[in-house]
Amino acid sequence: MTPPRRRLAVAAATLSLAVLTTACGALGQAVDCNTAAQEASKIMTDWSSEVTKNATDANAVGTASATAADRTKELAGKYDGDVAAALNDLAAGFESMEKGDVAQMTEFTGKLNGFSSKITAACS
Repeated sequence: MTPPRRRLAVAAATLSLAVLTTACGALGQAVDCNTAAQEASKIMTDWSSEVTKNATDANAVGTASATAADRTKELAGKYDGDVAAALNDLAAGFESMEKGDVAQMTEFTGKLNGFSSKITAACS
């Protein structure tokens, strides 16, 4: 595994663990927040896996990013308030990668934890 791919894989694993082990605030919101966080985590993990496989292919990175943005927007449509805003921020982040800029991929992967934190914070 090349170093950028290894970093992407580690970031994806860390992100998944952080999202799945963080609880949401109020009991009434817990199920919805957990669902939103799990679905967002799956989208981020799928994106990370796809770009890890095709780390040097700008077209594949762009396609994976566009798909992730669309899935995240669809997920955001199911929620309102801060959760929807956090999911829309994540979608905008994926959209910023739609041009397939491979050089920015590692930087964006590092930002995924921040997006995850926003989603979690929206639940509390």
